[in-house]
Amino acid sequence: MTDALVEEGVDVRTGRKAEKVEAAGDKVRVTMDDGSTVEGEQLVAALGRKPRTEELGLESVGLEGGGYVEVDENMQVPGRPWLYAIGDVNGRILLTHMGKYQARIACEHILGNPSAFEHGADGKQSPRVVFTDPQVGAVGHTEKTAREAGLDFHILEVGTSGNAGGSFYGRGAPGTSRLLVDKESDLIIGATITGAEVPDFIHAATIAIVGEVPMGRLWHATPSFPTRSEIWLNLMAEWETAKAGD
Repeated sequence: MTDALVEEGVDVRTGRKAEKVEAAGDKVRVTMDDGSTVEGEQLVAALGRKPRTEELGLESVGLEGGGYVEVDENMQVPGRPWLYAIGDVNGRILLTHMGKYQARIACEHILGNPSAFEHGADGKQSPRVVFTDPQVGAVGHTEKTAREAGLDFHILEVGTSGNAGGSFYGRGAPGTSRLLVDKESDLIIGATITGAEVPDFIHAATIAIVGEVPMGRLWHATPSFPTRSEIWLNLMAEWETAKAGD
């Protein structure tokens, strides 16, 4: 993503903080924490999201409005067995498809069938997509969160369009597919796929992660030729190489 932005002429600076904003003629000047400055015609500030829970009447049931509503794995509010909170208001994962998933969990629990969702696929197992150009699809851990969790894993990387199916989008089109595979269990713990039109790619990885399908078994799930999903063949080859080097 960074490479694509730089190629478009974007000046990307990561790990920096803005310390001062001031007018500079008809432009805006931002001073960074390292003393460098950036000028532009407009300033856009991404300040995160805040749940709109101030006017829901939460105070009437002893909860504080204006923040996230804490829930357990069944989307039930602790200490209030009659109250459920789903979607963005509980702050677990702010994505529409996960809000729908949480609704199913809550419904099954209300109907007395919590075992239907005993596995759980919340949090790090949630798939997410950034609709940029190139697009970014991910599920499970990133390298950073996996290391923070103390996991020991292989990093497998191949070009997203580096196969016959990729020719439909331009052979060698920018994009990288990465799997994180736990060294002990051979389970996929994370996948990130970047490239043109990749959002649907991520569901195969989601099934493998939530279903806990080991790489040795997944090796037999042969993708069709000539499709871009043959990246899985290339990733399997990378896994075999990594295993041989252990």
